[in-house]
Amino acid sequence: MPRKASIPKCSEVDRKILEQWAHSRTEEARLVERAKIILKCLQGERVHSIARELKVRPNTVIEWRRRFDKQGINGLRDRPRSGKPVQYEVEFRNKVLKTLELPPPSGQARWDGPAVAKHLDTSVHAVWRLLRKEGICLSRQRSWCVSTDPEFIPKAADIIGLYLNPPENAIVLSVDEKPSIQALERSTGYVVTQNGKIVQGYKSTYKRHGTLNLFAALEVATGAIHTQITQQKRRVEFLAFMDQLLLDLPNDKEFHVILDNYCIHKRNDAWLAAHPNVYFHFTPTSASWLNQVEIWFGIFSRKALRGASFKSIEQLRQAIEAFVAAYGPTAKPFMWRKREVKGSQLKNTIANLRN
Repeated sequence: MPRKASIPKCSEVDRKILEQWAHSRTEEARLVERAKIILKCLQGERVHSIARELKVRPNTVIEWRRRFDKQGINGLRDRPRSGKPVQYEVEFRNKVLKTLELPPPSGQARWDGPAVAKHLDTSVHAVWRLLRKEGICLSRQRSWCVSTDPEFIPKAADIIGLYLNPPENAIVLSVDEKPSIQALERSTGYVVTQNGKIVQGYKSTYKRHGTLNLFAALEVATGAIHTQITQQKRRVEFLAFMDQLLLDLPNDKEFHVILDNYCIHKRNDAWLAAHPNVYFHFTPTSASWLNQVEIWFGIFSRKALRGASFKSIEQLRQAIEAFVAAYGPTAKPFMWRKREVKGSQLKNTIANLRN
C-alpha cells in the first residue's frame, strides 16, 4: 500500500499561520505551496496523494515535512544563500583602479564605465559592479573652496565666537543680499517620464520681466528674519536697509553684524561713526559659508523660486513677501555646524582613496 506521510507535531499557533499562508495572495508562491503540503501532512494524507494533488515530486513532500518536523514554521523558509559567485578577483579590481589613474581616452574629459570596459576588453557590467562595490561614482562631483585669506583663522574665530558665545546685551545679525532675482515666466506643471515616473516639468524657453534684489538680516539667537526688497543693490540701498533694521530692533542693544567682503559692505566708516553701537565683522575671503543668512537664502530659493513662474516683477515681489510672512511664525535658530575639512582628505588618485 502507498505510504502515509507521518504526522509532524504542530502547535495551534503554527497551524493558524500555515492556514494563513495557504490562503494568502500576497505571500511568495513557494511558501504558499509548502504551507499546503504541511497542512495535508497534518491531515494524514499519503505522500503520493499530496504530491499528485499539488503537482510536486514525492521527495519534495518528504523534504518539507522533515524540515517542518525539525524546525517548525522557520523550516519552511529558504535558507540563506551565498549568492552568485564573484566574477572578478583582486587582480581585476586593481586593473580597474589603475586604469582610472591613467589619462582618459581621446575625446573624453573623464573615465566612464564603457571607456574602462573597452580599455580592459571586459564586460561593462563587471566594471559597473566593481565600481558600485567600491563606492566609486565617476559621474558625481563635489567642489570645494579654500580661503587664501592670510587672516582666515582670527576672522573665522571672531565670527564663530559670536555664534557660540555672543556678547551680553547684544544682538548678533547675519546680513547679506540676494541680487538680481529674475522674474521669469514660463509654463510649468508635471510630466510622465519614459520609465513611468511623474516629475515636475517646465518649458525651456521663458520671458524675462526684470529683476529684484533682496536684503536680509538673520537674528542668530532667534532665527527671526528681516528683509527689504529693492530695485538696486548699491551702498545707499544697503545703508537704508541697515537704518530700517535698527528702527525695527531695540535701541538699547549693541549690534554685531556679520557681513561678507562685497564692496557695498566696506568703507562705511561715516555711517558706523554715527551708530556707535553697531560693529561690522567681515568673513574671510572665499568663506561666505561662515555667514548663517546664506542658509536662509538656500531655503528661500528652494521653496519660493525654484520651479516658479512670474508674469511680472510685482508678482515676484508678492511671492517673496508671502514667503517671508509664512516663514516668520516658524522661524528657529539654526544649529550651525561645519564639517572639519583636512588636507589629507583630498587625494590625487582613486587608488589612494581605496587602498
